[in-house]
Amino acid sequence: MCLNLPKNHRQKFAQPLGIVLCENDYDKKTLRAFLYNSQVITVGDTTTKKILNCGFVPFLQIIDNKEKRIAKKPIQNTVQTNLYCNNPPGQITKNSIKTIKMAFELSTPVRITVNGEEDLLVLPVCIYAPDNSIVLYGQPNEGLVIVKTNNEIRRSILSLIQYMERE
Repeated sequence: MCLNLPKNHRQKFAQPLGIVLCENDYDKKTLRAFLYNSQVITVGDTTTKKILNCGFVPFLQIIDNKEKRIAKKPIQNTVQTNLYCNNPPGQITKNSIKTIKMAFELSTPVRITVNGEEDLLVLPVCIYAPDNSIVLYGQPNEGLVIVKTNNEIRRSILSLIQYMERE
């Protein structure tokens, strides 16, 4: 199974899933208030780098070694477990969902390197992450989105996924 994002529904998926912190509105101290005592998950190379630079090591990092679709050097830091999956742009593949589920059962920190694009993987991450995890991802031209995982966000994402086409 594969979920495809149809062009006519892209705007629905562009809305932030949580609180947006503008680029200049956060620092290590601000992030600590949001991230304290939570399992931190990052989706995206820029977000992962920023969180690492603030001194936090996400227990799950999902990257594709690209920033704004331009290839970049892999992020250097110590992870316990490396996983890989294929996920073409505009899709959520069965392989990527399986890899995300597996990541929550392995020694942390875990990094999933995506061959393709990781943007939409924030959706299955929020569905399968333990309650009260904090998922961070970038909102283009706005800032950092912070999502706390719970049943409410899962319901919201599951209703959003209904707009995707199944293959």
